[in-house]
Amino acid sequence: MSSNPCEQLAASAPTVFVVDDDEDVRDSLQQLLRSAGLKANVFSHGEALIEALKDRPVKDGPACIVLDVRLKGLSGLMVQQELSRRGISHPVIFITGYGDIVMTVKAMKAGAVDFLTKPFRDQDVLDAIAEAVHRDRSRLADAQPLQAFQDRWLELTPRQRQVMHRFASGMVADQIATELGLSEITVKIYRGESMKRLGVKSIAEFVQTAKLLGW
Repeated sequence: MSSNPCEQLAASAPTVFVVDDDEDVRDSLQQLLRSAGLKANVFSHGEALIEALKDRPVKDGPACIVLDVRLKGLSGLMVQQELSRRGISHPVIFITGYGDIVMTVKAMKAGAVDFLTKPFRDQDVLDAIAEAVHRDRSRLADAQPLQAFQDRWLELTPRQRQVMHRFASGMVADQIATELGLSEITVKIYRGESMKRLGVKSIAEFVQTAKLLGW
């Protein structure tokens, strides 16, 4: 890890992903964001943003998306929908030169933080980004325990995961034993070892966490 405070600050700065097919707008926003100490990644179309975000790890920190509504290829609203479908949850701020009420309602219902009509003031953009980054920090803080649980889950043996998946689905020890061809005592041993490694104190806590993860 770098000992240079400036480098550490840059590394921890939020990232703003900008998507606009107007090069002048991209350049202007990039300069504004960098002058505010933010990382800025710019794209000319939504497909490139989706590709960039598909494997972005949690450790890369908070981020938000500034997304033009009218784009070549996928529209901004379609990009928002595709990101949601993929489970990519960074807050979105829409910008457009052609805003209307219907479009605004659709964007806000889908979770957009704000909807700015061009030309917009620099301060309006920065205020919207500040709110979006705050939301993403909160989201990541809530997600950290679940991420830790998932990391520990991957440390279980395949057999332990088989057993615990069945507990998550509502099966009990004797049912699992019959289905997997194990003794009930063995299933309970797997359960105890797995719970210890996962850091849960009861099957109820395990099941609740599994539900939060969508298992």
